[in-house]
Amino acid sequence: MNILKTVNSPKDIKSLSERELGILSSEIRGFLIDNISKTGGHLASNLGAVELTLALHRVYDTEKDRLVFDVGHQSYVHKILTGRKGEFKTLRQFGGLSGYPKPDESIHDAAIAGHASTSVSVALGMARARTLAHEDYSVAAVIGDGALTGGTAYEGLCDAGQSKEAIVVILNDNGMSIDNNVGGISEMLSRIRVKPSYFRFKRRYRQLFGHMPALYNFNHSVKEWLKRRLLPGNIFDDLGFHYLGPVDGHDISQLEAVIGWAKELKEPVLVHVITQKGKGYTYAEQEPEIYHGVDAFDIEYGVEKCPHNSFSEAFGNAMIEMAEKDEKVAAITAAMCAGTGLSEFAKRFPDRFFDVGIAEEHAVAMSAGLASRGIKPVFAVYSSFLQRGYDMLIHDVSLSKLHAVFAVDRAGIVGRDGETHQGVFDVSFLCSVPHMAVLCPASYAELRDMLKLAVYRIEGPAAIRYPRGGEGEYTESSGSAPSSVLREGKDVTLVSYGVMINNMLEAATMLDEAGIDAEVIKLNLINPLDTETVLNSLRKTGRLVAAEDVCAFGSVGSRLLAACAEEGLALTNAKTIDLGSGIVPHGSVTELMKRAGLDAESIAETAKGFFENNDEKAAEEDG
Repeated sequence: MNILKTVNSPKDIKSLSERELGILSSEIRGFLIDNISKTGGHLASNLGAVELTLALHRVYDTEKDRLVFDVGHQSYVHKILTGRKGEFKTLRQFGGLSGYPKPDESIHDAAIAGHASTSVSVALGMARARTLAHEDYSVAAVIGDGALTGGTAYEGLCDAGQSKEAIVVILNDNGMSIDNNVGGISEMLSRIRVKPSYFRFKRRYRQLFGHMPALYNFNHSVKEWLKRRLLPGNIFDDLGFHYLGPVDGHDISQLEAVIGWAKELKEPVLVHVITQKGKGYTYAEQEPEIYHGVDAFDIEYGVEKCPHNSFSEAFGNAMIEMAEKDEKVAAITAAMCAGTGLSEFAKRFPDRFFDVGIAEEHAVAMSAGLASRGIKPVFAVYSSFLQRGYDMLIHDVSLSKLHAVFAVDRAGIVGRDGETHQGVFDVSFLCSVPHMAVLCPASYAELRDMLKLAVYRIEGPAAIRYPRGGEGEYTESSGSAPSSVLREGKDVTLVSYGVMINNMLEAATMLDEAGIDAEVIKLNLINPLDTETVLNSLRKTGRLVAAEDVCAFGSVGSRLLAACAEEGLALTNAKTIDLGSGIVPHGSVTELMKRAGLDAESIAETAKGFFENNDEKAAEEDG
């Protein structure tokens, strides 16, 4: 029996029997494992959400009702059920299916998702819009327990619980975000388990007495009075939600009954669902953190675990090296211990390692507190997630010129995670923070040297931005120099920073073959920006190509052009190559670089265009 073949829309699962739903669940898991093993993607979270997603689609009509996913790591099953099953071979490929909910991809996707803790706020906005417009549809938000470590979730829950809006929050509790969950919320969830027989009794009680409002309301008020005095409460009750659960997240009939009841209540309801991350694939069950997000892998043998060099690993090693010699060095992460290369640091120096959960704003402010008392905090965070801490960077860190260091991982184009994860705005916002030094290593050796520079020689706040993955052909280190000329030339100046310098050096070689002598300048410190080295080069060449994989606003290239204008330096030709608005789709880094004209060949072609097929250069040489 292959039920999945017959499922092309949510309507196709409405009439399935409990037995058929069980078979379908197994088939969906097999489909996910088979496809993700070829394309890569988020595996463990989706395997754990199969029955929950089936139950949601049996209760709600997502063409009309609004189902808001938090982060969206677990939305693959939703995509399978909403007509996108045939596109899974293109998952996270350029021009293919996104790995996250995307409204312009399907009417069934209520809102874009990619960052944690926002679903309740978005869903409440939709519920209030429904009330204002006198429309009739249901609204539900699916949020993971990992996202409950983020403060934004509580802003939404606090408002939603008091709103009196008909909104259902599904708490998918699997004890994980990417790494194991931390903090008081995780401990609280482990304590508020109520036997399933309790909510079955509550539903039966409501059915029996619901038609007698006076008696029901009196009994309900007595029950709530006794409950508050005799039983331990939970935060969701206190916030104003009708709490139901916990529910077995792999029992479809139970899930459907409880979610259906929650929908019928027409008030703020929180349904606490317990699931197993990675369910159905032994490797993912045993190591869900490794199978959270994976590249292509062999199903029989699992994910390749052989260590491979990366900037994250180089950062972690450098942190250990410093911590061994300096007891004041501390590391902070926001639920990204392994991802930022700090796993070994956490084992070696547990007293100086702080995982704050998905709480980047808190991490930045806590870094300020540590720095104010003489500790040397280094907060390792993905570029796209640091966006959340912008206010704290200014208010808590920079105004007091505190010496906190920010290790900005996944800077630049990251690839297949798409728009919500590309690290393309950090140059713009970091360089706008007063007193913030921004360093850009191009190699592992340079990352080590720049980290030491940031911790020991820079007095105020400092950020070190580096990409996902490994170094290129350039493996040297420029030391503490703000910039360096890697290749001298007289015809055109090529400027970049970080690993983009490899493309510039390759482009210079191509130009040399075309008879064009390019000077290559590598910027090591982009804030404050060393303009003099570049201006001196431009006085000689008169032509500039600046390339960087960041958004155009606040880019280094635009600042260099402004410096030329201020100096009254007229250029013969100038071109800044960047990512425009910064909205970059999913695809491989190679594809996205070429699309933006940031690959070596495209950069060389841009520079060649300055010479109009070498006619201009030939005329210069003749003159």
